[in-house]
Amino acid sequence: MRRARRTPKGPDIAVRRSAARVRHGWRLRKGTSAVTDPIEQDFQHTPAEHKGQEPIIRLRNLVKRFGDQTVLSGVNLDVYPGETMVIMGGSGSGKSTMLRTMIGTHRAEEGSVELFGQNICGLGEEQLNEVRKKFGILFQSGALFNSMTIGENVALPLREHTDLDDEIIDIQVKIKLELVGLREDAHKYPAQISGGMKKRAGLARALALDPKILFYDEPSAGLDPVTSAQIDQLIIALTRQLGVTSVVVTHEMDSAFTIADRMAMLDRGVMLCLHERAWFEHLRDMPVHEAKQLSEKKQLVRQFLRGDADGPLAARRDEASYSADLFGMTMDRVTRTPSVEPTRG
Repeated sequence: MRRARRTPKGPDIAVRRSAARVRHGWRLRKGTSAVTDPIEQDFQHTPAEHKGQEPIIRLRNLVKRFGDQTVLSGVNLDVYPGETMVIMGGSGSGKSTMLRTMIGTHRAEEGSVELFGQNICGLGEEQLNEVRKKFGILFQSGALFNSMTIGENVALPLREHTDLDDEIIDIQVKIKLELVGLREDAHKYPAQISGGMKKRAGLARALALDPKILFYDEPSAGLDPVTSAQIDQLIIALTRQLGVTSVVVTHEMDSAFTIADRMAMLDRGVMLCLHERAWFEHLRDMPVHEAKQLSEKKQLVRQFLRGDADGPLAARRDEASYSADLFGMTMDRVTRTPSVEPTRG
């Protein structure tokens, strides 16, 4: 079941839509029906609300390979303080590899990853760990330690990376659990809570060190629509309350359109397009007769956004499997990347 789209209401809807089209650079010329701007957007383009700011995350010409398989090829991206950037794409597109390279779990073969103005690609493990204290990660499964209570899981980063005494740590844990609505569940073990609660507990742990950036790896994966919507609203609330920068990797379009300021789509390991959310909303909601006049790339993006069975992706299914051919790989060459989730030795 798809959640309702956020559509403006009222008699001035046409005026507001027209203004949005002008603001986001895709106003239609008189007598034409197709989107007139190029599908790609300059990766150095600065959104109006971030003029004068330096990116808190900057990727330049990023290349990542596994053996002879190039998974990321020349990726560029700027993310600004307080922004929610959604990175999307189908299975095998490179989005999870991109996230892992951004946090330093994978090392790039070429290019640079700058966090807080510092290129992390050449850092040693000790230096990299210092940078990691400034960001938090919500793993796909929550990645909680089953032998520890929810409160103990949240306290773990504070015990490992700070000199705070037990009383202060206990206060911090309560604050973080309160933020995600789990303060009364601190004594429970992961096996005693639902999947959505595990995600929220993992988010509380990601917040433990008061990060400036939060990375989310498929935050809605495995959740029912209602719980997924609750996680979306929590991401929005935390961004507003704490002013954190959020990078969300997902293929859940309902979530993407709910939380994103800007959206980036990966295709075959390259950045296919990067725009404000309104650009993607317009492309998704475009009437069929107008969409037929779009370039093949835009039709591809539109089909992915809508989840339509018919479109340029359908023709590829005859050549190989849907996900493999869409992103330029044959299945026997897809490299499985190791998990970034913590384990206990």
